[in-house]
Amino acid sequence: MRQTALSRVVRGLFLLVVALFFAVPLYSMVDFSTRDIRAGSGRTLEAWALLVQDRDLFTAIITSLLLSVATVLAMFVILVPTMIWVQLRVLWAKRILEFVCLLPLAIPALVIVVGIKNVMLWVNYLFGYSAFSLTFPYVILLLPYAFRSIDAALSAMDANTLAEAARSLGASWFTVIVKIIGPNIKTGMLSAAFVGIALVLGEYTFASLLHYDTLPPQIVVISKAEARTSVAASFAMIVFASALLLGLGFFTRDRRTKEGSVA
Repeated sequence: MRQTALSRVVRGLFLLVVALFFAVPLYSMVDFSTRDIRAGSGRTLEAWALLVQDRDLFTAIITSLLLSVATVLAMFVILVPTMIWVQLRVLWAKRILEFVCLLPLAIPALVIVVGIKNVMLWVNYLFGYSAFSLTFPYVILLLPYAFRSIDAALSAMDANTLAEAARSLGASWFTVIVKIIGPNIKTGMLSAAFVGIALVLGEYTFASLLHYDTLPPQIVVISKAEARTSVAASFAMIVFASALLLGLGFFTRDRRTKEGSVA
């Protein structure tokens, strides 16, 4: 009993230290962004209002949000069918696919930018110069995290048995992938989607070096003229990404609870 109580105290202290580690910088950001510098005292939401009133910053926010959605959708279209097909038909290629998907973790983003810069010139030439051209390199950055999430979901189910049963009943491969296997890996796909949104919203290297106006480069630009607004935008981005990850945690926990109760 004493050991259990001691472990609870130690765990509580550890959680308190972690909470303070994150809470203190966040509180400092809120304090700085709401401080009325002109009056010398008091609070104002002027910096937060500029998130909507500043045209360039608001456009960058909308662009980053739409870009994150486009990146996640492109990742699903490319990676999910490929992983399911490898799992069902060419299992020997799984290690090769894993190696390719994990390469962006070993290669720094700065090196990838230098290597992909000439390719992006052709992308801009064919599809027009737009921040949405970043969808292609962002999918590359997202591959390691998406692969791990989807692979864990696929490994937790008997995909081959489900596919063989569906095929024996006359289902096409499209039906097997979209309607049979897809719904069973929903948790893994959501994990990849939420991580992808957080990654795109905070990515700076690609957008800056390739000269696209997304949220992170715009925050750096506006910080030179209005530091409080840049801090407010950074705080909003951190809270939004944290809310996504916390929501994912609650969703997966509820899903496991329901699966356990059904079992």
